Amino acid sequence: MFEGWDFYGLDDELTDDERAVRDAAKQFVDKRFRPLVTEHFRKGTFPMQLVPELGELGFFGATIKGYDCAGLNNVAYGLMLRELERGDSGLRSFASVQSSLVMYPIWRYGSEAQKEKWLPQLARAKKIGCFGLTEPDFGSDPGGMRTKARRDGSSWVLDGAKMWITNGSVADVAVVWAKTGDSPDSIQGFLVEKGTPGFTTHNIEGKFSLRASVTSELAFDGCRIPAENVLPESHGLGAPLSCLNQARYGIAWGAVGAAIDCYECALAYAKERKQFDRPIAGFQLVQNKLVVMLTEITKAQALVLRLGRLKDLDKLRPPQVSMAKRNNVGWALQIARMARDVLGANGIADEYPVIRHMLNLESVNTYEGTYDIHSLIVGRDITGLDAFH
Repeated sequence: MFEGWDFYGLDDELTDDERAVRDAAKQFVDKRFRPLVTEHFRKGTFPMQLVPELGELGFFGATIKGYDCAGLNNVAYGLMLRELERGDSGLRSFASVQSSLVMYPIWRYGSEAQKEKWLPQLARAKKIGCFGLTEPDFGSDPGGMRTKARRDGSSWVLDGAKMWITNGSVADVAVVWAKTGDSPDSIQGFLVEKGTPGFTTHNIEGKFSLRASVTSELAFDGCRIPAENVLPESHGLGAPLSCLNQARYGIAWGAVGAAIDCYECALAYAKERKQFDRPIAGFQLVQNKLVVMLTEITKAQALVLRLGRLKDLDKLRPPQVSMAKRNNVGWALQIARMARDVLGANGIADEYPVIRHMLNLESVNTYEGTYDIHSLIVGRDITGLDAFH
């Protein structure tokens, strides 16, 4: 009888180093994070005391070479995020933001002085970062942003607001995107440090998703920053979108972890739960749900494994990331819903992880490009016709 979830033996395709990273992340989640997550989800808080441990493990900026970063390949990084999201989407989100949306833009678009100042501190979790792109009125259309930056002598002055920002109120530095003119081509990246006059944050309360995660609003009112805080190589909308592409890659991996956790919970429950004098795993309809879950997990894992190999070969194209993010998150959400159905009434109790994953995945299905937006990205790539305009 088959045990586990790796039905096609994809583990055989991994290197020893990749397995070691995966196992380190799994051990951290099982021993350090899982005992805490339920209480933090109930309270709507994130276990900040674990952040230094993540830094010590080399989980931040893991694919960057130098600057005290681990220099992992992209498959190892993906496996790490998969295991973190087996714990909770909020945990993977923290690592994704720190790595793909803060450290990556500094590494890709920053000056050498900015890299030397920020990357080692962010890698060791001495500093925390956030990424300010989404606005109250502009989510799927970031080019319409209203946040402005104007030059004033040796400084830049920012005015505007950003919304739904992970880590916003706990961040020491925010990578903020603003327009220096009227067109999307005028978008520039800025490093805004905590405590800068005119920069305030407010936590978003009342969330029923990603509760074990800090989500904030950023506000800029005559916020003056020095010229050396501009990311000098960031010009146009393509710069923040490239950061999102890095994050979407990690999300495609992470969603598999949430799906696996739901499947394993549903399978174990179905084997133990008896109705009509037999385990419900013996009924045809339940078996069908379990088979669908495992099939889609297998396909999703194959998709991201190939994606990671392409990324390591520098052959990755953004629409390929969109296909993986769209597919894997969409199916992870469906798997969570099927698992909740298998658990019946117990499926809504946080004694089991399923309802937490299901609620979290509603957000993951939306952020970094909604399911429908990624459909249009892939559609444009295969037809040559732009459905956005």
